[in-house]
Amino acid sequence: MIRQYLKETVYEAFQQRMHFIFKEFDHIFVSFSGGKDSGLLLNMALDFRSKYYPHKRIGVFHQDFEAQYSVTTEYVERTFQRLEKERMVDLYWVCLPMATRTCFSSYQMYWYPWDDTKEEIWVRPMPRHPYVINLKNNPMTTYRYRMHQEDLAKQFGRWYRTAHGGGKTVCLLGIRADESLQRYSGILNKKYGYQDRCWISKQFKDTYAASPLYDWSTSDVWHANALFGYDYNKLYDLYYMAGLKPSQMRVASPFNDSAKDSLNLYRVIDPEIWTRLVGRVRGANFGAIYGKTKALAYRTLSLPEGHTWESYTKFLLATLPVRLRNNYIKKFQTSLDFWHKTGGGLGEETIQELIAHGYRIQRNGVSNYTVMRDSRVIFLGKIPDHTDDIKSTKDVPSWKRMCYCILRNDHTCRFMGFGLTREQQRRVDGLKTKYKEVVKQDGI
Repeated sequence: MIRQYLKETVYEAFQQRMHFIFKEFDHIFVSFSGGKDSGLLLNMALDFRSKYYPHKRIGVFHQDFEAQYSVTTEYVERTFQRLEKERMVDLYWVCLPMATRTCFSSYQMYWYPWDDTKEEIWVRPMPRHPYVINLKNNPMTTYRYRMHQEDLAKQFGRWYRTAHGGGKTVCLLGIRADESLQRYSGILNKKYGYQDRCWISKQFKDTYAASPLYDWSTSDVWHANALFGYDYNKLYDLYYMAGLKPSQMRVASPFNDSAKDSLNLYRVIDPEIWTRLVGRVRGANFGAIYGKTKALAYRTLSLPEGHTWESYTKFLLATLPVRLRNNYIKKFQTSLDFWHKTGGGLGEETIQELIAHGYRIQRNGVSNYTVMRDSRVIFLGKIPDHTDDIKSTKDVPSWKRMCYCILRNDHTCRFMGFGLTREQQRRVDGLKTKYKEVVKQDGI
C-alpha cells in the first residue's frame, strides 16, 4: 500500500477518529502499558472525552508484567492515583498469572508474571489498590489460569463488554505503524476493517480493537507530550542519557525479543530490580552479556567437527525438552514443506545466483507476499545445508538457519520468516476445544 499524505495533521485526524469511536461504540477503554504511545493515547482520550462527551464512561486497562523498571512502576502509580479522582473513569490494573514468551532459555518457552507458586521470588510486591485484579480479586470470568498474555488482553475486552451490559465495545491501543514492519503490515494488511477503517479490527462478537494513533511518528508523539504538558514515563529520559536512539526506546517485558538488546541496561539503570530479574528467569544474565554481541551472530557460527548443519540441528533437537523439541520440529517441517511445495518469493538476482551455484530450484508462479511480486521458487532436492555462498539475500532456507534458531532460543523461528503464529500451535490445537462451550453461549 502506498503512503498518502493528507492536508490535515495527524492530530486533526485523531480527533476525527475519536468522534467516530465515541459515536459508534457503547463502551470504550484504553489499554495503558506505561509506554509513551499508550500514555499519550490515554491522556488525549481523556481530554477529548472531557471536552466533547463528558457523560461517557471510559475504562483504563493496565496489564502488569511484574518485571519492569522502577520508574515505569512509579509512572503507572502516578497515573492511576491521578485517575482515581476522575469522574466516569473505571480502573483495572491486572496482575494475573499469564504465559509470557521468553527468548533467553533453552528449557522454557514462557515465564509467568505473578506466578502464585513463586511469590517468594517476584520481582516486586503485588500492587495494593482496590482496582487491582489478581487471583484473590478476580471478576474476569473469561480468564483462564496461565493463559497467554495476548489472550488475556483480548479476553478482558470480552469480559468488559459483558460487565458493562453488552453492546459494542472497543479497546484503544497505542500501536503505531512506523514502530516496526510487523505492526505496519498488521494494520495495513487487514482485509476487513470496521466499516473500511483499517485501524479498527474485530476480536470477538461486538468487541473491537482500534489504533487511532496508527499513522503517528515518534516525533509526533513527543511533540504532543511537550505541547500539552502531559506526564510521561521518565524511563525515556534515562534511555536518552544512556545513548539510546528513540527507535530503541521500548517499554516491554525484559525477556522478550524486542527488549533483549537493552536488557543489560537494567544493571546500570535499576540494579536492585536487575538482581531480582536474574533469579526470576533462567538465562537472563547470559542474555544481558551476549544480547548485543556477535558471540552468536549468524555469519560467525562455527560447526563442531564431524557435523553437517543438518546433523548438528538434529543433535541439538535431541537435547531439548519434549515440548520445546516438538515446537521446533513442527515449525521446521512447515518450512520444509513450504519450500518444497509452495515456494518463497525471491528476486531475480538471487534466483540467478542460486542457479550459478548449482542449487536445484524451479519457478512456481508469482509471489503475492512480496512488494515486487517476485517469482516463487521451490527446491527440487534437499534443502541446502547452508547458503553462505549466496550473498544477495538472507531469505534462502537452510539447515544452518534452523540451527541458528535453536542456538538463539528463537522459539517462534522469526529468523526463518515465521510470524508470531501461536494460532497454528495453540489456538488450533487447544483453544477451540477449551472455549467450545463459551463460544456457543456467547454466539461468537
